[in-house]
Amino acid sequence: MTIRVLLADDEHLIRGALAALLALEDDLTVVAEAASGPEALAMARAHAPDVAVLDLQMPGSDGVAVAEALRTDLPGCTTMIVTGHGRPGHLKRALAAGVRGFLPKTVSARRLAEIIRSVHGGDRYVDPELAADAISSGDSPLTAREAELLELAADGAPIADIARRAALAQGTVRNYLSSAAAKLGAENRHAAVRAARERGWV
Repeated sequence: MTIRVLLADDEHLIRGALAALLALEDDLTVVAEAASGPEALAMARAHAPDVAVLDLQMPGSDGVAVAEALRTDLPGCTTMIVTGHGRPGHLKRALAAGVRGFLPKTVSARRLAEIIRSVHGGDRYVDPELAADAISSGDSPLTAREAELLELAADGAPIADIARRAALAQGTVRNYLSSAAAKLGAENRHAAVRAARERGWV
């Protein structure tokens, strides 16, 4: 049986190299490639792969957001996240989204092929080092709304814009952002965004 694979990574060189190496495996076929979150979703819907190997950080939407969408749209597609910077919060978000594999980009192509087979067969694989980091860092202190507003504040948007996009009053947005900053020990919302990103909580 051939396992049909979607590869999504915005770094063309890495994606091309992986596709070439996986093509050497008799039982794996790369049926589609994508360079962004939206493209990964479109390709998955068009080709219905068995396994989607998703880069964590991609333009448009990250690998976890793509995995969440695929869980609804293509429940038969198993998802894996490959990352160059696996922060603790990313792993927890990925597992909550139903991701079956979470591994660093440093794995060899042969090991990646083994993990693709394993998760396709129903197993779960989490890199031991990334798992240990996640356990030692603890859970995010942020509420879902605080994390959402920090995400909206990430590009330096003014309070009025964030309030409009979140459909909240400006004062309410300020309260949420100052609460998030206090929890993270940050002096302002910009520092809070940085701190939350470093831990993978947004």
